[in-house]
Amino acid sequence: MTGNNWRGIVLQTRDRKLLEELATMRVVDREQAKMAAGFRSVSRANVRLLALVRAGLLRRFFLGSVAAGRKALYSLSAKGAKLIGSPMRGPRRRNGEILIGDAFVAHQLTVNEIHCDLEFGHLPEGISFLRWIAFFEPLANTRLIPDGYVELSVGAESFAAFIEVDLGHESLSIWQQKIRKYLDYALSGANARDFGQNTFRVLVIAPSERRLRTIRETAAKVTEKLFWFADLNAIRKGGLFAPVWYRAKVDHQQLLA
Repeated sequence: MTGNNWRGIVLQTRDRKLLEELATMRVVDREQAKMAAGFRSVSRANVRLLALVRAGLLRRFFLGSVAAGRKALYSLSAKGAKLIGSPMRGPRRRNGEILIGDAFVAHQLTVNEIHCDLEFGHLPEGISFLRWIAFFEPLANTRLIPDGYVELSVGAESFAAFIEVDLGHESLSIWQQKIRKYLDYALSGANARDFGQNTFRVLVIAPSERRLRTIRETAAKVTEKLFWFADLNAIRKGGLFAPVWYRAKVDHQQLLA
C-alpha cells in the first residue's frame, strides 16, 4: 500500500509505521528500525532509511568514531514529525553529527531494545503483547517518569509492568526516591485509574551484576515487593523470559512469567 508522494518518494505503509514508532522510541539504530517497520532484509532497510533521510523525513547521525566504527542512528525530523502530527521528541542532534559518549542516546537505545523485544520479537508460547506506553511527562500526581510501561497477556492473566533501565548514571539517592515513589503509587491505587490494572511490577534492568546488586540492596532496605531485577547482559543472552530475574531479597534467579 502506498501513501502520498513526498519529495520524489512514494510513502509506503511501513514508512509511516516507522515514523509513528519513532514518535515513541525517539531514536533508533538500523536493527530497531528494521524491527519496527517490518523490513525483511538489511539491504532493503538501508535503502529505505536513506531515502527517508534524503526526503527530509528522518535525520541521521552517527554513534562512535571513524576509527572504532560508526553506527547510523535515525530520528524524526521536524517535517517527519509534522507529517504524522507528532511533537519532535528525539535528540536534538545535527544531521550527520558524530556522537561519542552520549548518555541520553545510549539510554534510549537500550530502552528501545527492551521495547522491540516485547512488541516485535518472538514471545514464548502463551504470552502475547498488548501495548507499550512511553512517558514524556510524570505519572499523574507523582514525579515519576518511567522508561516505559508494558502490558502482556499471559494465558488468561494480564501482566503489567513499568520498565526502568539503569546504565549507571543515577545516584543511589535517586534510586531511593524512585523506589519510594513507586511504592506510594502502588499504595494509592492510581494504577487502576490510569491503566486499568490492579497490580503492576517494576522491572529494573542494570548494565552489570555488580550494579544490579547495589540497586537490589538499596531496594531491600525499603521493600521486598513490587521490584524485579535483571542484568542486561543476561537478558541479551537468554531473553526477557529466561530465568534471569531476582527479587530484592531473593538470591536465586526466577522466571518473569
